[in-house]
Amino acid sequence: MKRKVLSLTLAAAMAASLAACGSSGSGSTTEAAATTAAAEAEETEAAGAETEAPAADGATWKIGAIGPLTGGTAIYGQAVVNGAELAVNEINAAGGINGYQIEYNSADDENDAEKAVNAYNSLKDWGMQMLVGTTTSNPCIAVADKSMADNMFQITPSGSAVECAANPNVFRVCFADPDQGAASAQYIGEHKLATKVAVIYDSSDVYSSGIYTKFAQEAENQGLEIVAAEAFTADSNKDFTTQLQKAKDAGAELVFLPFYYTEASLVLTQANTMGWEPMFFGCDGMDGILGVENFDTSLAEGLMLLTPFAADATDELTVNFVSSYEEQYGGTPNQFAADAYDAVYIIKAALEDAGATPDMSVSDICEALKTSMLNITVDGLTGTGMTWNEAGEPNKAPKAVKIENGAYTAME
Repeated sequence: MKRKVLSLTLAAAMAASLAACGSSGSGSTTEAAATTAAAEAEETEAAGAETEAPAADGATWKIGAIGPLTGGTAIYGQAVVNGAELAVNEINAAGGINGYQIEYNSADDENDAEKAVNAYNSLKDWGMQMLVGTTTSNPCIAVADKSMADNMFQITPSGSAVECAANPNVFRVCFADPDQGAASAQYIGEHKLATKVAVIYDSSDVYSSGIYTKFAQEAENQGLEIVAAEAFTADSNKDFTTQLQKAKDAGAELVFLPFYYTEASLVLTQANTMGWEPMFFGCDGMDGILGVENFDTSLAEGLMLLTPFAADATDELTVNFVSSYEEQYGGTPNQFAADAYDAVYIIKAALEDAGATPDMSVSDICEALKTSMLNITVDGLTGTGMTWNEAGEPNKAPKAVKIENGAYTAME
């Protein structure tokens, strides 16, 4: 079967009445219709906000999303839920998928594996047929075992641990942790950003340590010398002066920071106090550093990070997505919102490729999508020409952004 290309390029304006996009035939192109309004959310006791758009004959697709909507990582989960909802509303406005509308429901897992399983069960009781989630890795791994037992299709926007996509029914939009590490080393090497590199990483976190391990392996291939590799743990993540001093003394030109933006803001602040100004490079967990409370964002000037999405990009798709997101949700979308938005359109492409209908069983839908995921090619916010292999991993070119004048700027 030929690969079918799904174009996510938004139309500049949406006509009052929109025809259904694309078809299930090989080689057809589907376009996302632009919309700046989302359906009203309904609170449910079992799960989060629900958007219903039933077809005339009553048959609908039921897509669920899971992420931390409360707690310390709510910025990620809320972005995923919002991004997926925005895509659902656009697709419904454009005629749905294979002529059927989508019902959408979300649930809070509080970044907790046990609560994620409870959220999955509540969405399953609601009638979920496909899952966008979960948002973070440990809950995703727990839910993936449940979805495999049910043979339900699952696509995680941002669960980056290798184990998230270990089961045959699970695919992902983001890079796995090792792939982020390799891609970061490749980007630094190919763009000749530095030759002497220091790494500070969280040895207690699977995300950070997984990225570091692969980064170190690929650095050698890129001719990069790791002059210092300094670890910290969740119990010692407030004072980085020792790690920074060792990196400085070793002559590091660039410091690689494969961890989240909260700790990264402390690293940048403490480096400034030391009077040291090396180049800093992070991964997708760095996205959000400009929003850290009481952080002097001028210290992030020049910071680079490997991330699939930059809200300040000027391509039409990004501009329209950001505009719609800000109008609907009142804030600028991050990469997690973009990943989830793409995830829904990826589901759409695969369902169209399979010619699936919502009266099929959850297991039959999953089997159809597992085959079609290997056929489709998707152009989205987080990558162009995205394809997937049987292991559920995406194939796409890495992107990097640089903070300039207090904003994320896409790099070539």
